[in-house]
Amino acid sequence: MTADPKPERSPMSVRGAAVWAMAGQYLSFAIQFASSVIISRLFLSPSEVGLFSIALAAALLVAILQDFGLSRYISGLREIDDGEVRRCSSVALLFSLLVVAVICALAWPLAHLYRLPELAPLLVIIASSYLFLPLAVVPMALLAREMRFDRHFAINVGGAAVQASVAVTLGALGYSSYALAWATVGAGLARGLIAQGLRPALPWPPRLDGLRKVIGFGTRSSVLYLTGALGTRTPDLILGKLVTLTSVGLYSRAASLSDQFRTLISGAIGSVFFPAFARIRDRGEDLGPPYLRVCAGYSAVVWPGMAGLALAAEPIVRLLYGENWMGVAPLLTMISLTEILLVALPLVSDIPILLGKMNRLLAYNVADTVLSLILLAGGAWLGGVEGAAASRLVYAVGWLAIYAGFMHHLVRFDVRGLFAIYMRSALATVAAIVPLALVYAFWAGPASIGFPALLVAVALGGLCWFAALAVLRHPALDEILGMACALPPLRPLAARLRPHLAGKI
Repeated sequence: MTADPKPERSPMSVRGAAVWAMAGQYLSFAIQFASSVIISRLFLSPSEVGLFSIALAAALLVAILQDFGLSRYISGLREIDDGEVRRCSSVALLFSLLVVAVICALAWPLAHLYRLPELAPLLVIIASSYLFLPLAVVPMALLAREMRFDRHFAINVGGAAVQASVAVTLGALGYSSYALAWATVGAGLARGLIAQGLRPALPWPPRLDGLRKVIGFGTRSSVLYLTGALGTRTPDLILGKLVTLTSVGLYSRAASLSDQFRTLISGAIGSVFFPAFARIRDRGEDLGPPYLRVCAGYSAVVWPGMAGLALAAEPIVRLLYGENWMGVAPLLTMISLTEILLVALPLVSDIPILLGKMNRLLAYNVADTVLSLILLAGGAWLGGVEGAAASRLVYAVGWLAIYAGFMHHLVRFDVRGLFAIYMRSALATVAAIVPLALVYAFWAGPASIGFPALLVAVALGGLCWFAALAVLRHPALDEILGMACALPPLRPLAARLRPHLAGKI
């Protein structure tokens, strides 16, 4: 059977792919965000959300096997044929069944451990969502390889719409935490069916010959993801043993809102960068300059966004979720500031995997995970849920110390150039939050500011941010304008501004 790499490589540009990925992320975020506000205000209490958060955290810890590294494996192949696609689909099927079996086996022991009988049926329902995973994993990996993020848009938005519809409907009918669990099942089914419709790659009949290469890569990837998951997916499990169920719900909501907002700003672009850097690697080009452009893009956009979220945490929580959820605000401030540090060095897993440095990455990942768990448990033990959130700031500083030298060794980026980017991004961040800070100081504080004033301050902050990027000649500005040119509503303005600003960058 001959290799046929050409159909998998679409002429879609990285910028065009990023626009589609961001559009899908924005719309999915809007759908999920709206449903979370409706559910939190009208149907579910913090303790009900906390119960579901513990169940989901336990399931996700096992579900690191769900992908088994197939997305990275397929995107990183220089060429792929039908036989390899069938092998990957077979591996996806086998490991989805394994994930379902393990989660179901752990359901009742975990319910007994946490003394929460409702935890067991929640875990079984969530586990059933992974039965549909093989329908989506390989098709989405193939589409990413082809840079067809327009089709990723349809899959992600379709899944988010079904998930939100199921959650709100069942929440209104009084299903409590089970509404969120059944929503994960609906999302899994929707994503699988849409993915198969757009890029068929059925996992049946299975093909089990020649799996050594796939299994070998997947095993190393799964060990890597396991160490990462212990640090990112266990906070709710640890807090569930150290603080109250209501506190778990508050922490989960703060972490979720911060993560959703960060993903809204930049998360989708990360899925574009892996295949894009794979192309650069295949051409034998220097990774340093494009990596600095990625750092510029992340810091220019994510830093102001997360700083603004941290500053506006109290009015945002009050306006969106109501007084019952005000305990989220201080947690959201600390977790949002953490994200600023965690995006300073992007692609810390992707680049080492592309360059074949997975074993070294695993060692750094273990150190990262141990640091995260020790700080989280210590913070929760000493300071409750607020101490747990504060520990994330300390962890972020340690995370930077762990990965900075490793990434510089791999990519050989210009250190002075990186710090120049950081300085410009920091100044743009200050410019972005100055209007809201002035409103707090001279007009209305966080406890009394209304939605119109908050909206005006945010809009002014956006204008100040853009002006700062132009004055500072930030290297991300040209990319931002280029992506804006690809969006019909922004195209006329971006096209008019770009010639005047391009020469200043």
